[in-house]
Amino acid sequence: MNLVVALLATEQGLTKETILSSVSGYREQSEAGASKDALEKMFERDKENLRGLGVPIETIGDHADPDDLREARYRVPTAEYALPVDIEFTAAEIALLNLAGSVWSESSMSEQARSGLRKIRALGNPVDERIIGYAPRISVRDHAFAPLQRAIEQARTVTFPYLKPGERSARLRRVRPLALVEYEARWHVLGVDVATDAERTYLLSRITDAVVITREGFDPESRRGAGERALRGLRELADSQTALVEVHPGTEAALRLGRRATPATQGLRVPYVDAHVLADELASYGPEARVVEPPHLRDLVIERLRAVHERHGGTR
Repeated sequence: MNLVVALLATEQGLTKETILSSVSGYREQSEAGASKDALEKMFERDKENLRGLGVPIETIGDHADPDDLREARYRVPTAEYALPVDIEFTAAEIALLNLAGSVWSESSMSEQARSGLRKIRALGNPVDERIIGYAPRISVRDHAFAPLQRAIEQARTVTFPYLKPGERSARLRRVRPLALVEYEARWHVLGVDVATDAERTYLLSRITDAVVITREGFDPESRRGAGERALRGLRELADSQTALVEVHPGTEAALRLGRRATPATQGLRVPYVDAHVLADELASYGPEARVVEPPHLRDLVIERLRAVHERHGGTR
């Protein structure tokens, strides 16, 4: 939130150095001893995550050498961050948007956000105060989201190919979708698997091709309370399994995992829903993180690191 506020506040853009030293979140981590390399990695991931959510972050490089990003500036162009004038909303949708907008407004007017803007202004960067209370436009990047949302609203059965962890090819699933929920920055759909007549939760990023909405309907009442059930099930699953991970202090791995983990004698206890998803994340940290337990998670991380090594011409 503070990063978006800062990038919206200036037309000329902010350098990475200014962002890391002035924007709340990065500044506190820097003062706590985080390395510059870890903060830069954190910024790059946050930038890509925001872009994935529909926030248009523009990179302004050297006009003489566009590939030289050492002094690049970053900004959110307000003209691209507004809703088209021809969009219409129902009364219920407007109520929900107003509620979401109030959360944004309160956060953008927080003392942390204002303090960051004052620091940016003190560095000689002009700041536009009109962004205070500005309402964002959020989109989703999972291709399956829109058709699943439509199918839930219409109470219609869907089919989609789903790649289960450990399997080589996707299998076609026939599902009565009940609710879409976001958990740990990933979208899931809770639905009834028609083949087994049992509720299952599917990770949208594992749906490998188009979601097809069929003509087969189902009782809309079955959707009641589905979102709460899905989130409760995901939380219970995460609480029931944790990974013990050693991290190097001050690194990106320590910063990101520390947000949701609890300290342990040998490192951090990280709760997780899906071992394969966590393995992807841990492998991306490289030598910054090492899995102590469970063994099967360690094997998954090693498998990913070996694949990267071999892809780049290495040998075992």
